[in-house]
Amino acid sequence: MLAFIIRRVLQSVVVLLVVGLVAFSLFRFVGDPVDNLLGQERTIEDIDRVRSELGLDQPFPVQYFRFLQGVTQGNFGVSFRQGRPVADILAERAPATLELAAVSALFAIVLGITLGVYTAIRRDGWLSNFIMTSSLIGVSLPTFLIGILLIYVFAVELGWLPSFGRGETVQIGWWTTGLLTESGLKAIILPAITLGLYQMTLIMRLVRAEMLEVLRSDYVKFARARGLSQRSVYFRHALKNTLVPVITITGLQLGSIIAFAIITETVFQWPGVGLLFINSIQFVDIPVMASYLMLISVMFVVINLIVDLLYFAIDPRLSASRGGGH
Repeated sequence: MLAFIIRRVLQSVVVLLVVGLVAFSLFRFVGDPVDNLLGQERTIEDIDRVRSELGLDQPFPVQYFRFLQGVTQGNFGVSFRQGRPVADILAERAPATLELAAVSALFAIVLGITLGVYTAIRRDGWLSNFIMTSSLIGVSLPTFLIGILLIYVFAVELGWLPSFGRGETVQIGWWTTGLLTESGLKAIILPAITLGLYQMTLIMRLVRAEMLEVLRSDYVKFARARGLSQRSVYFRHALKNTLVPVITITGLQLGSIIAFAIITETVFQWPGVGLLFINSIQFVDIPVMASYLMLISVMFVVINLIVDLLYFAIDPRLSASRGGGH
């Protein structure tokens, strides 16, 4: 187990280095941040001075090495646009994105697994057919269109929920949360549904497909022949084996929730790191863009590592194969 973890961590470090290199390379073609920092009356001397202050006059390998050196020390550089440390800006915006991602993930996992199990057990019922047909909406429609439709129905027509913003927040140390206020709870409902709907339908369909396959297996038939109750067959034998392949997809989707929060945050003007990334592209704020992508990469790597470890907890065959050296 320890050797497996060490190998995965080393692989993750290589992935992060490659992602950082690719991101830095692409940002060189986004534009010149000096054009946005200086006015129309800038001189050649002003341009050279600013480029020297920002370190943009250095070769690309030197810029990338300095960025990595700062990241290892918790220093992500200074924002070209705001003139503030990027770490402070991310710390202000991260709670909003992580809170939205957590609520969306909870919505997707709980509802996805519940509906997936139900539609597998009652696969011929009219309600199951209705749920499966309705789930095509979450799979087919793009995220931004789902968000606009929800805003039109629940914010514009019915007036039940706010259409933008995070609502009132409460400061708990360095963390800010809107889950402790009424306006904050209302504000997060539409963005969370918009962000988690696709993942929920994907998880639901995957759980249903795996559950149906497991229910047709021999050991389930043997469990029924032994006279076990339907509840024991479904939830003790079938569901546990169903979750093994589901964990991989679910883990990747949780990473996608954070990565693709950009669209949802833009539609609902949610003050998170996704909206910050969009604004940084407009102003060619390279430190913010690079730090955001590195942050998302770290989250993906950590989630994948957790998923691999969960395999051992759910499927004892994997532990046995590792222990036997296979």
